[in-house]
Amino acid sequence: MLHRLTLRVLPRLTLMVTEESIRKRKRLVMLVPGLVAFAVYRLAKLVVPLSDPATLLVLSGTVSAVTALWAYRLARRASLTILWREDGGRLLGWLVGWIGFAYGVQLSLMVLALLNILVHYDFLRHPDGPAMMAVIIACTSVARDAFEIGHVRRIQRQGESILTFPDGAALRTLLREQARPLLIRSLLAGVGAAGLAVSLEALGEIGRTGLGQLLVVTLAGGTLALWAYLDGQQRPGGWREVLGAVAPAELFRFWWWPGLAFAATYYLVLAGAAFYLLRLGQAEPVVRGLMAGLVGAIMTAYCYYLGYRRALEDRVHRQVPASLLRCPFVFAILSKAAAIPSERAIPQNQVALGETVRRG
Repeated sequence: MLHRLTLRVLPRLTLMVTEESIRKRKRLVMLVPGLVAFAVYRLAKLVVPLSDPATLLVLSGTVSAVTALWAYRLARRASLTILWREDGGRLLGWLVGWIGFAYGVQLSLMVLALLNILVHYDFLRHPDGPAMMAVIIACTSVARDAFEIGHVRRIQRQGESILTFPDGAALRTLLREQARPLLIRSLLAGVGAAGLAVSLEALGEIGRTGLGQLLVVTLAGGTLALWAYLDGQQRPGGWREVLGAVAPAELFRFWWWPGLAFAATYYLVLAGAAFYLLRLGQAEPVVRGLMAGLVGAIMTAYCYYLGYRRALEDRVHRQVPASLLRCPFVFAILSKAAAIPSERAIPQNQVALGETVRRG
């Protein structure tokens, strides 16, 4: 889900995919696959046993993979032949395989786990409802993200340089350059989160429940995400300069979203995999510790990377004072300016809207 974080945390990308015209098209793009996914589910249920988790996930991933290519093509406004020639097999393979199939499977696992933990609607006991929701929600979410990625790629093909394309290439570069410090941070965060999850044993039964674990791991993951995001910005003055440069309200908003939101999402995906694919009991200490540790490590690595890229974009693009960003008139002008496809004009015409999305 790194692509989703990248599209929503880095201001320049967020501004691209949240323009009013894009939002209107995106609603239609999400509606159509949802209806098609419902029809496919009803037909597939007559042929294959969708009460089996593996079969359901294969169906969801396949439908999502086709949806990803379709939504991406709509956003790119090009035929498949042109897409293959201009984007190449590697990008399209990543889109179909990761954004489509793998992401669709993850979202389906998240839905199944969420229904089980929050409302005790267990897929293994009542497969029809959770299965249908898992397929539809995964399909519509994949359509949304693939459309946004296609829109960013189309702007890039028009000649505008995209500093951080949401395909994870920049993360791999960071891993090569800063492998040791990033590994140490992630390992420490993972061990701390795992220890916290296992220590809830002292609270008795409530500490072993799925809901109790979800709340605690979410709070830990969100806090680690905020720490890693600020640490990744690597400001010369250290923590004092970072905290002085960011308003408390901004810190809270990042802690809430994406911190808490994505920590909960990753935990639910892992819980869904543990419950329905591996058939592991949620009360087992090793399982709880492993899931919490993975959430802590993933959130730390990803948010450190996002902080690093955010600081880089702030250095490349000139910032506008926060007081001006609160003005809707100025925001409208900057939104139009950000759509001008000329990287050479960036120092004068384009702005890294550091706080626009969350304050606009």
